[in-house]
Amino acid sequence: MPKSERDYTISSGNVFADLGVPNPEEALAKAELAHKITVLIRERGLTQAQAARLLGVDQPKVSLLIRGRLAGFSLERLMRFLLAFGQDIKITVEASPRGRSRARVLVA
Repeated sequence: MPKSERDYTISSGNVFADLGVPNPEEALAKAELAHKITVLIRERGLTQAQAARLLGVDQPKVSLLIRGRLAGFSLERLMRFLLAFGQDIKITVEASPRGRSRARVLVA
């Protein structure tokens, strides 16, 4: 194979965009928020039942969240969960650099 050919693709930085998922920026933001919630549950040593009580949902919803099954969770709902954990949420809006073809959502 000539050196100029690659047998891999360079990522766009968003796995959901690379996989052709609809609304990839939203999917990535939801995944990152869900990960932060999962980390908080583990750091506090909560069971799924305890986390469910704190978040005001039933235990199966916590299980879905932890397993990354996020279809039933909106960004707003995930942010409410973070607030229930006493986390501040900062939203910043700014123009994207000219060199980048698409705007993006970042969760820090």
